[in-house]
Amino acid sequence: MTKGRLEAFSDGVLAIIITIMVLELEAPHAADWTALKPVLPVFMAYVMSFVYVGIYWNNHHHLLHAVKRVNGRILWANLHLLFWLSLVPFVTRWMGDTKFAAAPVGAYGLVLLCAALAFTILVRALIKQHGKDSDLALAMGSDVKGKTSLAIYVAAIVLVYVHPLISGALYVFVAIIWLVPDTRIERQLAQHSS
Repeated sequence: MTKGRLEAFSDGVLAIIITIMVLELEAPHAADWTALKPVLPVFMAYVMSFVYVGIYWNNHHHLLHAVKRVNGRILWANLHLLFWLSLVPFVTRWMGDTKFAAAPVGAYGLVLLCAALAFTILVRALIKQHGKDSDLALAMGSDVKGKTSLAIYVAAIVLVYVHPLISGALYVFVAIIWLVPDTRIERQLAQHSS
């Protein structure tokens, strides 16, 4: 199977996720700047989630750029990832509406952890399809960045009951790690073509 439909479907789902999140933002009814203060937590949660969905879209794009074909296992692994990402609008709104209370912040971390695990499963399925000597396998290497992110998510979920802001800071830290585009795949493909 070619990868075109998987890419198109995934791009559509991610676009819908972002659309749902922005539609969840309620505009204040007053016309002054102070009216924005009550919606600031929801907006901050939206910004963080927008960045996360953007990071996944970017990395998903690079990942699929390095592959030639997909199979049923890959399709299901991709749906697994999209399932967890589709929960981002729900936990984003819950976290923002409760002004970052412990349970919603923990649930947000759990969704991030499960999405990261699903991405790891997708990568492994793609490597299995293309082989351990494929450009993708060589580019991913030992995936220190991915494993570090998983460990930080687990720590953030545990620390949510110490203080939710610690967990929030850890989520922001992981996003910052991934904001710098992951060029492993691009470098590997450039080396392969030269």
